[in-house]
Amino acid sequence: MKNTSYKFLTLFIASILVTACGNKNGSDVHTDNGEQKTEAKESQNEGQEVVLSKQQFNALKMKIDTLTLRNMSGYVEANGTLEVPPQNEATITSVVGVNVVSIKVIEGDKVSKGQVVAYLSHPNIIKLQTDYLNAHSNSVFLKKNYERQKKLYDAGVGSGANFQKAEAEYNASKAMVNGLAAQLKILNVNTTLVRNGTIAQQIALRSPIEGFVQKVEVKTGQYVEPQTELFEVVNTHHVHADLMVFEKDVYKVKRGQKVSFTIQSVPDEELTAEIYSVSKTFEDNPKAVHVHAEIENKKGNLIPGMYIQGKIQVENTKTKALPESAIIKDGDRYYAFSVEKENEDWSFKPVEVILGAKDNNWIAVQFSKDIESNTKFAYNNAYYLIAEMKKGEAEHEH
Repeated sequence: MKNTSYKFLTLFIASILVTACGNKNGSDVHTDNGEQKTEAKESQNEGQEVVLSKQQFNALKMKIDTLTLRNMSGYVEANGTLEVPPQNEATITSVVGVNVVSIKVIEGDKVSKGQVVAYLSHPNIIKLQTDYLNAHSNSVFLKKNYERQKKLYDAGVGSGANFQKAEAEYNASKAMVNGLAAQLKILNVNTTLVRNGTIAQQIALRSPIEGFVQKVEVKTGQYVEPQTELFEVVNTHHVHADLMVFEKDVYKVKRGQKVSFTIQSVPDEELTAEIYSVSKTFEDNPKAVHVHAEIENKKGNLIPGMYIQGKIQVENTKTKALPESAIIKDGDRYYAFSVEKENEDWSFKPVEVILGAKDNNWIAVQFSKDIESNTKFAYNNAYYLIAEMKKGEAEHEH
């Protein structure tokens, strides 16, 4: 009897345990007819939160912002390069054959207008200064002779032929002095010092514009012919987007339209620009027109010649959108994370979103609930945030 009672008790306890385990993942609901059915457990992400400390927030390089309104359709694709207007780039040359004595800049240096970039020297430069000095001294002598002959002629005691000859010689000497002075001015030689007997052994080569040194084409000691390109300076402050629009899309493009584009040096940043000029002539190969757009949010080191990929917005219809890195799928639903700062910590709460059109790394979104316009969202690390939230759920269940 004892053994029979023990076996019965053991079976009874086991049946209770099985029943309890069976109810762990679902709940039995009794109908009016006494039948049982199990309700599936639904995902209840909304209402939960992930809290990051200031250190975690900075370590993850979290990006937060309000919802962006973007044109997800109605655009013309256009590629091109970064360029600067002709007046914002300069080639520095020498007007005479010279030797390079010293170079004062390297590629990438910022220079101001009139700053010395190199010193040059050559016997021809010294000869030009001595020619100017001799011509100036001769002109002073001829001026005095001209003034003397004029007085004699005016007094009626001088020959008219002598006066005319003195006048012609003086005028010719003035022209010679002025011509040589103009050449020395181009070479940045101070003519006042030359007239006082100071002959410059070297001349300074100066930048005609403010900008950055793009090229250095010479070496110290090198002889260069006249008009040889020595340096190239570019003012990148005025760099703009130069896009090529094909013939079939030209009629859609006009001044004032917005352009969004990316460059390889800043792959994660989208730059924006506004069209200020549309060319009226076609390039032959390919048959396209140049479209120039002023960049509105210049970031990184924008260098003329960089290849860009852009889209011109030809329609004004815009919709709410988030970066792809701001959205995560959990089960059959998609979530973004709203953000609030709590003292030094940051609170992230999942908000269900309904996905729309996709444009590169941006996705149009709608919300099942009203969202305040000033609500901020996490623009990245959605995968990490959902993982942290799930980890917190698991720890809570234990």
